[in-house]
Amino acid sequence: MSIKVNDKAPDFKLQNTNRDFVQLSDYIGKKNVLLLFYPLAFSSVCTSELCSTRDNLKIYDAFNAEVLGVSIDSFFVQKAFKDSQNLNFQLLSDFNKEAAKSYGVLYEDFFGMKGVAKRSAFIINKEGVVKYAEVLEHSSDVPNFDAIQNVLSDL
Repeated sequence: MSIKVNDKAPDFKLQNTNRDFVQLSDYIGKKNVLLLFYPLAFSSVCTSELCSTRDNLKIYDAFNAEVLGVSIDSFFVQKAFKDSQNLNFQLLSDFNKEAAKSYGVLYEDFFGMKGVAKRSAFIINKEGVVKYAEVLEHSSDVPNFDAIQNVLSDL
């Protein structure tokens, strides 16, 4: 079961591309968080989604929102992906699938692979409460970034 609006956001502790640990709770009281789960680095739709996010990062900065991209890829793959696309926000490795499980966003089967994160978006406010939740069943779909920006503008 996936997380819904007004649920308390599950905390997580994941490694970024520098191998530093990042916890959701680090942002409580400081920033809103736009949490973007995506299936796999280097795939076409994921690349397009994250490059669009990169190109619009000033919008998220204006809403005092930290963007965190999360996939099951290792931090080595995440670093290569981030560098190749000049992504200007953190990518986190959920290699053990703990965060995706806690948010209820794992495919049982994704083209023969078990436990790949569904493309999804969550906005978590400064109090740690989910204010937007979108889980997409089709990996070719992307989150509704207009709706995301509207919710962030109201926080």
